[in-house]
Amino acid sequence: MATFPGQVEGGSTRARTQSALAGLDWWLLGSAVAVSGFGVYVVKIATEGDIPSDPGFFFTRQVAYTLIGLVALFFTLRLDLERLSRYAWTLYAMLIAAVGIVLVLGSSARGSTRWIELGPLRLQPSELGKVVIAFVLAVIVVERIRTMDPARLSLLVGAIAAVPAAIVFLQPDLGTALVYAAITITILWVAGQPITHFIVAGAVVVALVALVLYVLPAAGVNVLRPYQVDRLTAFVDSGADRSETGYQLEQSKVAIGSGGAFGKGPAGATQTINDFLPEHHTDFVFAVVAEMFGFLGAGLLIALYFVIIWRCLVIMRNAHSELDRLMAAGLTAMLAFEVFVNIGMNVGIMPITGIPLPFMSYGGSHTLTNLVAVGVLLRIGRRGRELGPRTK
Repeated sequence: MATFPGQVEGGSTRARTQSALAGLDWWLLGSAVAVSGFGVYVVKIATEGDIPSDPGFFFTRQVAYTLIGLVALFFTLRLDLERLSRYAWTLYAMLIAAVGIVLVLGSSARGSTRWIELGPLRLQPSELGKVVIAFVLAVIVVERIRTMDPARLSLLVGAIAAVPAAIVFLQPDLGTALVYAAITITILWVAGQPITHFIVAGAVVVALVALVLYVLPAAGVNVLRPYQVDRLTAFVDSGADRSETGYQLEQSKVAIGSGGAFGKGPAGATQTINDFLPEHHTDFVFAVVAEMFGFLGAGLLIALYFVIIWRCLVIMRNAHSELDRLMAAGLTAMLAFEVFVNIGMNVGIMPITGIPLPFMSYGGSHTLTNLVAVGVLLRIGRRGRELGPRTK
């Protein structure tokens, strides 16, 4: 029987299934599935009135996305990262090609060109690219950390990540570009790169932000779209412009505050039902949860995220190889960063960057990416249990 590169060969279907499920981290799998199921339910009740002619439009699609993601999760349980590492540069080239094609031939929505139309499907390559870039960077660090000067290695890794991140930024998709940056920084940090590299990188980031937000606009050169500037600044004073981004944040805060301790229930969630809360099934789905199920429901959701991140960290600590450890670090950073930023922007402590909430926000590519990441983490965790943690 033929196998894909990096896929482990096996016997009968039943034997392969039993082998794939053996030794899994059920805390991680159970929490991820629970949040995904809850996300499907929230999407259903939050969007029933959005398209009167088809009340189940978003719900049926999110169910399909989740089922496809679970199938992909099961498939990734059989991947061998060591074997797949031979194809790291091929995967990187495919990522660059995919995000580049989006700029030329991609479909647009709400001022952004992020998707490729494949018949009835709409794929967002930059989402799947999060897993790819984590893998590619992990492979590069493992292969070169003992032979390359630390400063040169950091520059190389940063440059490799910067190419797809820059293309994604031009789509424009600032949020996903920031996730790429978080993955890169975390992998370098876990690999033990000198702290001075991160101080320099932080100074460069601050300088770039000042350049993009203030210096270049003053000279008549606008790198960011007006709505992106609004998103980055509205959280400072959400009431300053109630007609645009400030309005979104204000309505999110109203929804969260009105939920109280136990919530208003699906039928009483007026902010959501009456469409006062924009993007209630994507960027602001956490506010929907807080309005409908109150502090208790939102707190339980956050607790499940803590379980997910905790198990990811345990898997990273007990990884059998350095490649597994760095890959787990990158994927953990992806999930943790997205959870923190999304919930932060819902409550007003982070700027609105369009980063979705893992396992909860509506979207096919995002859902698929999250579940694939969990599959890879489960595979790393099982390998660590079977073969033991790495030896330094």
